[in-house]
Amino acid sequence: MKSHLLINNKKVYFSDIGNGNPIILLHGYLESLEIWRDFAIKLSVKHRVISFDIPGHGNSEVISEFHSMEVLSDIIFKCLQKLNIDKCFMIGHSMGGYLTLMFHKLFPQLLTGFCLFHSVPFADTIETKKKRLREIEFVKDGKKNLIANFNIPTAFANDNHQLFKHEIENSIKIALLTSTEGIIANLHAMMNRPDLSESLKNTKTPFLYIVSKKDNYINFNVVVSQIKLPKNSQLSVLENSGHMGFIEEKAESINIISQFILTDCKA
Repeated sequence: MKSHLLINNKKVYFSDIGNGNPIILLHGYLESLEIWRDFAIKLSVKHRVISFDIPGHGNSEVISEFHSMEVLSDIIFKCLQKLNIDKCFMIGHSMGGYLTLMFHKLFPQLLTGFCLFHSVPFADTIETKKKRLREIEFVKDGKKNLIANFNIPTAFANDNHQLFKHEIENSIKIALLTSTEGIIANLHAMMNRPDLSESLKNTKTPFLYIVSKKDNYINFNVVVSQIKLPKNSQLSVLENSGHMGFIEEKAESINIISQFILTDCKA
């Protein structure tokens, strides 16, 4: 069940289930906290799991015409303050990973550890920025459905489409419910975010990096060869997932995260 907090006169929606040390889940682009439903339930057996609708996605209100990762991080920080959370483990999927990295840069003292799930610490390339600008024009032209019907299936491994047909359909529904203003605001946040690879490389906070060999959005071989991992880190590879490992290999992902928190993170 969703609740909401009023932050800077804007509603930010979240779910809060389970008990124990807090885990924060931040979803990706064209997603909402609903994308985590089954994953959050599994994690909540041993943890308090809080999933947010990032402002502009799900039911959370748009903050302004153009979002930034800094502003979004401050919103999440204020939410955690209101929820009386002074330490947590944060997991960010794709766009949520960009937000997690910025949160780590601005508020490292709040993190017992953090995880990038199918995400990268690098800034957008010129080519990717052009793609985001094209998506903005598509959305303005009322063609959100074209983006959803292309982006969402592409997020799953090519050979998983039939197996996860229901999940793909549900993810498309979530994407189509995302407001035009929210999509545009968060596309700006993504394409204008800074490169945080050095911040990641130098962190002393326990870091978990989950990548997939069949990801259509993140080239596995390129990213693994380029990323500079910090000393206190773990790289975990999903063999049979695309960009949605928490759905495509849910049990394996739960096990990786649970073990990492148990052995590497202090409350």
